[in-house]
Amino acid sequence: MPISESSVSRSLKAWLDFGEEYLTQKGIPDPKTDAWMLLEYAANLTRSYYFLHRNEPMDEKDAEDYFALLKKRGTHVPVQYITGEAWFYGNSFKVTPAVLIPRQDTEILVEEAEKRINPGMRILDMCTGSGCILLSLLKKRSITGVGADKSEEALAVAKENADRLGVKAGWILTDLFENVGGTFDMILTNPPYIATGVIPTLDPEVKDHEPLMALDGREDGLFFEKKIALEARQYLNRGGYLLAEIGYDQGPALCAYMDSLGYSETQIVKDLAGNDRVVIGRMSS
Repeated sequence: MPISESSVSRSLKAWLDFGEEYLTQKGIPDPKTDAWMLLEYAANLTRSYYFLHRNEPMDEKDAEDYFALLKKRGTHVPVQYITGEAWFYGNSFKVTPAVLIPRQDTEILVEEAEKRINPGMRILDMCTGSGCILLSLLKKRSITGVGADKSEEALAVAKENADRLGVKAGWILTDLFENVGGTFDMILTNPPYIATGVIPTLDPEVKDHEPLMALDGREDGLFFEKKIALEARQYLNRGGYLLAEIGYDQGPALCAYMDSLGYSETQIVKDLAGNDRVVIGRMSS
């Protein structure tokens, strides 16, 4: 898109100001942050470089690229899919439309897993997606692990992220536990948990761009949570843990179901906003 189509000055600061105004007009939720992220990506610059050179002209090719990225973000394509990168638990992960974008709320799941991990454990990340949960744990702990997903495209992204982080992991293409073998000391999962009827009410960034297969938890959102809790008992070692991310109102129902299956020490962990975020249960010793 030729620069002449924009009336703004060509300085870095003017382009950043233009980007924020443009995204604001398009109804983007956090235009200031997104305008900066896209400028950083298009011009391959850092904040320190920007503040030293913000009044200097922006490279014409970089400006053209930036304007094109702004237009794409203006259609509500998530920034992370535009740049191909998302940060999670202190690491950069590749993301594509084949996987959910890692979210800060999910870091609660990783934190709770870390509290219960001992060296030598073998863990399974069911519905692994980008692999961000599994790889974040394998990078920091002396354990082994496997990521499972029914999407070949998602597993391809997860494998790239393992290479990116220099982490070794196993990967299984499977519909839940169908092709899973062996037992584990811990099973983690962030499965689809949004009720089907709620999906049309989600932000366009989510409902129109993130993979529906990774969102839709069917009628009440608990279909996959319950199925995983039921089947995981055959794959958990005695004393092993199941940790599942949940929707804000699903904790009591999933806890009660896990209690009925014989899990012990069931509990709900809240996120930083005070919402139920993770349910934990343990196989009886």
